[in-house]
Amino acid sequence: MAMVENSGRPQTSPVPVVGEASTDWTQRIHPAAALVVVILLIMPLLANEFILFQIFSWSFILGMIGLSLMFLAGYGGMVSLAQMTIAGFAGYMVSIFGVSGVASVSLGWPWWLAMPMALALGTLFGTIAGAIAVRTEGIYTLMITLAIASAFYYFTNQNYAIFNGHTGINSVATPHFWGVDWRAPIAFYYLTLGLAAASYAAANYLSRAPFGLALQGVRDNPRRMAALGFNVNAHRVGAYVFASLVAAIGGVLLVWSNGQISPGTVSVDAAIDILIIAVVGGVSRPIGPFIGALIYTVLHTFAFSFLIAIGLDGNRFRLLIGLGFLVIVFFSPDGIIGLWERWRNRGAGANSAARGGGGHG
Repeated sequence: MAMVENSGRPQTSPVPVVGEASTDWTQRIHPAAALVVVILLIMPLLANEFILFQIFSWSFILGMIGLSLMFLAGYGGMVSLAQMTIAGFAGYMVSIFGVSGVASVSLGWPWWLAMPMALALGTLFGTIAGAIAVRTEGIYTLMITLAIASAFYYFTNQNYAIFNGHTGINSVATPHFWGVDWRAPIAFYYLTLGLAAASYAAANYLSRAPFGLALQGVRDNPRRMAALGFNVNAHRVGAYVFASLVAAIGGVLLVWSNGQISPGTVSVDAAIDILIIAVVGGVSRPIGPFIGALIYTVLHTFAFSFLIAIGLDGNRFRLLIGLGFLVIVFFSPDGIIGLWERWRNRGAGANSAARGGGGHG
């Protein structure tokens, strides 16, 4: 982090890295990344509706919720198990304020009013949870967020007046505007792709902005950052505000995708799944959770049939997910991103050695 001290006050360096990155961003786009973008944009021409809706749209949604965890853990050093709970809270809110098949709990607002209200309340809920969690560190933060996730699950499961108990809320209405049904596979694919791309870009930008650099400084040495005049808890809570907003957007999309929400959506198993997604992909880069979400979704979708084909119980698909998680973490603590960087660095080292050997020859 490019910071210098002057009369006890922190100042940014005269040549900020963020400014340099923003002026020549077109020159920094890797050809492989550009190819991926093109493929994603034309994916409806390459894949059927099942792949678009069940694989890619779900991967974008889970990737966004995983991104909220990655931002907290990777840049803030705070591992939260409440991100799926925040997403589920926003999902419940859009179901309660919007139109659904349970008229006794839904208020019947149009989607363009219900969605902003759900995002605002979901962000507020996550911020309050974060304000409680930032007062602890390490395993205690993990346990507090786990307690919040567990409490919310049991509350939704037992409360019928607001959340309709264990049955949940079904037949939730999805947006229809500009003459488009946005739950249709192709339209929903582009909707989730656009919001996932916006969330990724926002996280990437914030990581290089003064707030993100200060947050990483708080992660590495909170005492020194406090001595320099930074409000450590305020930066941590600010990270929860952004992460909660991203998780809330993912939660609303999750409900629109399923058309319903139930306590199972916010169960402890679901919260741990988001942790697995983030860790498998890698918590050092914003792209990591989306990679982890794609792997998880593919396994979740096809593992059942695979297990049945080899004569095993299809409900043991979590065994495959767990084994894959252990293998990846064993070889790379930073997930797929770590494996990729290790392979790239090894290739670069081999090329350098070959050029050096040729020069001596």
